[in-house]
Amino acid sequence: MRVLGVNGVFHDPAAALVVDGEIVAAAEEERFTRRKHGKAPVPFSTWELPEQAARWCLAHAGLEPEDVDAVAYSYEPRLAAAAGPDLTDGAWEGLRTLYAQRAPRFLATALPGLDPERVRFVPHHVAHAASAYLAAPAETSSVLVLDGRGERASHLAGRALDGELKILAIQYLPHSLGLLYEEATEHLGFKRSSDEYKVMALAAYGQPRFLGILRERVRATGQGGFETLPVDWNRLAPRVRAEAWDERHADLAASVQTRLQEVMLDLACWLHAVTGDCDLTMAGGVALNCVANSFLAEHGPFDRVWVQPAAGDAGTALGAALYIARGLGDPIAPMRSVALGRGWTDEEIGGWLRRSAVAHERPDDIAEAAAEILADNGIVAWFQGRSELGPRALGHRSLLANPAHAGNLSRLNDIKGREQFRPVAPMVLLERAASIFEGPLPSPFMLFTHRVQPEWRGRIPAAIHVDGTARIQTVDPLEEPLVARLLTGFELRTGLPVLVNTSLNTAGRPMVDDPRDALECFGSAPIDALAIGPYLVRRHR
Repeated sequence: MRVLGVNGVFHDPAAALVVDGEIVAAAEEERFTRRKHGKAPVPFSTWELPEQAARWCLAHAGLEPEDVDAVAYSYEPRLAAAAGPDLTDGAWEGLRTLYAQRAPRFLATALPGLDPERVRFVPHHVAHAASAYLAAPAETSSVLVLDGRGERASHLAGRALDGELKILAIQYLPHSLGLLYEEATEHLGFKRSSDEYKVMALAAYGQPRFLGILRERVRATGQGGFETLPVDWNRLAPRVRAEAWDERHADLAASVQTRLQEVMLDLACWLHAVTGDCDLTMAGGVALNCVANSFLAEHGPFDRVWVQPAAGDAGTALGAALYIARGLGDPIAPMRSVALGRGWTDEEIGGWLRRSAVAHERPDDIAEAAAEILADNGIVAWFQGRSELGPRALGHRSLLANPAHAGNLSRLNDIKGREQFRPVAPMVLLERAASIFEGPLPSPFMLFTHRVQPEWRGRIPAAIHVDGTARIQTVDPLEEPLVARLLTGFELRTGLPVLVNTSLNTAGRPMVDDPRDALECFGSAPIDALAIGPYLVRRHR
């Protein structure tokens, strides 16, 4: 079966293609439009569809729109409307027809030939769940989904057995851990529905002294759900504009982060008591909180925790496609890589460089050439292979630096135009990770934080957050041979098997995706070199 998955509601529109149970392609619309999170700058811009991403997914697989067996949407309109007046069967059918015609407007425009009768609606949280339990390596797992909102809910707990999901608990709105965190994010001067990770970073600078108040307002029910009562944020700390924080605001961030972790632990313990499973799989925007994930892995009852690397709404396109493909009878292969986006041949990249009249060279080994520059404390933009799905740069669209120089943290934040309290992340060879970092291993998707061993803290200061942790990416040479060779070359020159890695973009811009993006980013920021495919572009001083 050939199933096209689509997320076009809320934010982060994306498309994914699953063929015969294999994930063939997946991409976010923002990488094509260059508009962060893919939405127009208007409130709650729903139904902005991933037309360009969907076209690319099909083209990548050599398919025409009429070749698609099903289109899976990560939204069920009947659930959204269920809170309203009772509708007749005819009215329900009319509502479904409206969504099938209006929502996927590319059916008649961007993708002519696609049969509207092949549209299938998948509930938002079921799509989140499927993106986790069907993509994870475990055949049986407990499933935890937490985000801001779906059609009517903000949380799903269940158990997946042999590809089938049994829903055990659902938390309905207005109670939402994701929306609670969004409120705190906005109160602290950040963007409400996209800057939550900044609150997570700021929390490390504070103490959870408002935890008692939050425990009164936010708590698990003991039945697999929770309640979030309104919080008077001004009582805790005055509303603030960005970059005007003081100790109270850091303490507020720490308190919200800590309470989130406590409630997530309560939910996980309840779920484990029901299922007795060894594995927990997670998705939903809250599952991108790597500090909470590590807390759950360390203190929770499950032996293993697997988080969907595209845990936010973009990942529901993938989840919906997997769910429908499974329902149509295809066995689903586990997700092995996030390198599911666009890539270019060496010849195509060379053509871009020649047309742009950019001076470049082709070294014998791009990994060795980049390692030499990094060892000499240069900053390298690293553009290799297919782009990553999800918010983490994992060695395909990365900005790299030497971790031995503490000043490289502020240097990278200056290049990217972002707040100085924000950390960057280390990538490390898998075989060396356990001797340097303490936490869940392997960690290929940068979704957990790890404590840095004391003897290494002085050796890699640029890679360590203020609380002594690091959000690491482990690199397996079998999965990422080029990145592994880069790390090996750097270690031979410096004695350090670690590089600092952050996403290749500047503030407010989506991650670099195609060669033009890479050249624009390199040209506009003080980056020392661009390693793009087999080519090296140096900044001439």
